[in-house]
Amino acid sequence: MLNTRNRRYLFAYLMMAPGLLLMAIFTFYPIIYGLPLTFTNYSVIGETKWIGLANFKRAFSDPDFLLALKNSILYIIVVPVIQILSICMAILVNNNLKGVRFFRVSYFVPVVTSMVAAAIAWKWMFEQKGIINFILESAGITNGNIAWLANPDTALYAVMFVTVWKGLGYYMMIYLAGLQSIPSELQEAAKIDGANRAQVIRHVTIPLLQPFVLLCSLLSVMSAIRVFDEVYIMTGGGPAHASMVTGVYTYVKAFQDFDFGYAAAIGLIVSLIVMLFSIILFKYGKKGGLNYYG
Repeated sequence: MLNTRNRRYLFAYLMMAPGLLLMAIFTFYPIIYGLPLTFTNYSVIGETKWIGLANFKRAFSDPDFLLALKNSILYIIVVPVIQILSICMAILVNNNLKGVRFFRVSYFVPVVTSMVAAAIAWKWMFEQKGIINFILESAGITNGNIAWLANPDTALYAVMFVTVWKGLGYYMMIYLAGLQSIPSELQEAAKIDGANRAQVIRHVTIPLLQPFVLLCSLLSVMSAIRVFDEVYIMTGGGPAHASMVTGVYTYVKAFQDFDFGYAAAIGLIVSLIVMLFSIILFKYGKKGGLNYYG
């Protein structure tokens, strides 16, 4: 006969069971199944052979993969942009101003918008005859239409803009929760000591937000390196591989070239790079922060 404590544990595990089962099927099983594939030439058709580290050697001599890897690492520049803008937005909507709920909802709308729908809409807006060029030319900022997605110099940055637009609301809500967890007494004490609003934000608010900054930075770095949807829909990795990233390149190798062994090796390399960035963030993100999360 189970006592009250064990019954609570049993109930909790039963509640978690469906989610854990789905994770086991769609997350853990593909990871475990994909690891051996990295050492084979598996391609659905044909005989599968063990080829050792050949896929990894091929990856680091493949100019297309190296370009995709370079673009994926370059994509990380969206992280500080998203974090800084999200913190600023969170500070703004944390005030008890008239209509602030409307702005909170408005900023969060891109988060609940399907990335497929958003990418298609932005692709239309970035066309040469699209609304972006119309606005810029009307404002006198540009002279003539710019082929944002067809120009190798601008395609990747145009997609980055969409990633920033889509992610701002999500991280803003996390920072807003962080701001509302900060005891108001600390900010009031700083004001009594003579600190102005900017000094309160710099010396009280931002340090207390550091655990949230670490979390959001970690999530956004992982998302940036693994970006796929917006790139695949808006440019497909083009023009001339200028916006090719590892997520799209892995998809192309797996489901267009049916080179699953090589695609699995690329995926493993990218996962190790994400892990490396995560370790660096954890190591340096805690420095100078608060002790309660160290």
